[in-house]
Amino acid sequence: MLDLYAGSGALGIEALSRGAASAVFVENDRRAAAAIRANLDAIEAREAVRVVECDALGWLKSGAEGAGFGLVFADPPYDCAARLGQPLSGGLPAVLADGALIVTESDKRNPLMLDLPLADERVYGDTRIAIHRGP
Repeated sequence: MLDLYAGSGALGIEALSRGAASAVFVENDRRAAAAIRANLDAIEAREAVRVVECDALGWLKSGAEGAGFGLVFADPPYDCAARLGQPLSGGLPAVLADGALIVTESDKRNPLMLDLPLADERVYGDTRIAIHRGP
């Protein structure tokens, strides 16, 4: 699984606890990446796990191709989510396995809109959760 804009790593760690075989956490903020590492240490889940400190779009462009992720979480900062739709839509297909699911979280008033098939969409208060299928 791939956790873009990972923050504390909570989504990816939850996926690991539910059986994900491996995880890559991509987080630009150094303190947040340190928190991910500490959280992984606390649950002793460092094998088959990688924490990458860089911009998510930069990481997608830098040769992450062929990674074959079956599950992707993308929870960018709400204030920039709307402008990330096009670049993520262009970069994600190269890292997806067949039948992959992409789960995004954004503000419903400024949503992250991907140009990938939408499987489901839910709104909880001001939060929009969208589930897309890979192309």
